[in-house]
Amino acid sequence: MHDVVVVGAGPAGSRYARQAASQGLDVVVFEQGEIGKPLACSGHVSTDIWEFTEDARDELFQNEISGARFHTGGPGSADHPFYKDEVISNVIDRVGLDKHLAGLARDAGAEVREEHSVVGVTEDQDGVTVEVRGPDGVETHRAKMVAGCDGPKSRVRRELDLPEPDELLHGVLGFSDEVDHSDFVDVHLTVPRFFAWRIPRGEAGVEYGLAVPPGDDARGRFEAFVDGYGVETDHRCSGLIPIGPPKRVTGRRSFLIGDAAAQTKPFTGGGIRYGMTAADHAAREIDPVDPATLGEYERAWRDDLRQEIRLGHAVRAGYSAPEPIQKAGMKAFEGEIGVHMDRPTTLFSREQLAALFSRS
Repeated sequence: MHDVVVVGAGPAGSRYARQAASQGLDVVVFEQGEIGKPLACSGHVSTDIWEFTEDARDELFQNEISGARFHTGGPGSADHPFYKDEVISNVIDRVGLDKHLAGLARDAGAEVREEHSVVGVTEDQDGVTVEVRGPDGVETHRAKMVAGCDGPKSRVRRELDLPEPDELLHGVLGFSDEVDHSDFVDVHLTVPRFFAWRIPRGEAGVEYGLAVPPGDDARGRFEAFVDGYGVETDHRCSGLIPIGPPKRVTGRRSFLIGDAAAQTKPFTGGGIRYGMTAADHAAREIDPVDPATLGEYERAWRDDLRQEIRLGHAVRAGYSAPEPIQKAGMKAFEGEIGVHMDRPTTLFSREQLAALFSRS
């Protein structure tokens, strides 16, 4: 009988496993393939990422970003720059991040097993039964609780009939071998209800990507986007981006974290920071012996992230505004900013107000 079975060894699952194992819990983590692969997520993150790692900057770091150029047209169109006179974010080795965080979970005492796919989950009054297919066949594990950290199409969520995210966008990434140490990303508001992007990764090349609602031609739009930049990309990958957390992310003996719970930024789709923040709340609040503590987790992570997610939805609504309104809004606010890329509430911070007044 484990204390917790964790399904998925992405950032959220590994962070929770590390924190829970550090408290002396018996934690086993199952990852269906090799940790970090296939890549399905951008490596552009806030500098807060280093709060969750240990001595990993030299290993993972690729480039520093201090601003973004927003376009209402495609490559070569007029841009509206937003920037700080300091580093806003970093570009990192995204696969390396997953491997590093899983290593920290192992170091804390969690058992992490790759090439193990969860094929069944059931809850009962005393715990959960998790069926796992590994190299030696199907195994059955018992635990007091199960943590679903297994991404947008979470098997745990489906097996236990937990609510689905409000929306699933289809994202496509591709990478070129251009060496680019510039410190600005490019954001193009040229796809329905979201955007396309270009992120310089230093010696590692350039990342191109976009996301679109279901039913749209993500690959066709991506081809047109990179053609506009006149580049060829390889190492392409795609994945789903969950938007809008459901009203409930816990069951009788289960809880979801990260993309499985749609704990993402509605205005960028990024979920690394929010997922690991929620993982910390889960480790602090949930006692595997006491299912009543699942409610404490629900309250804690929502209290922490609710306003950020609500404002994130408001920011995203601007992507679908008529182009003249977009241009007018960006013209009014372009220039130096005081906003944190993970926290839309900083739109009302002293730093942001000071930046606005300094232009007048």
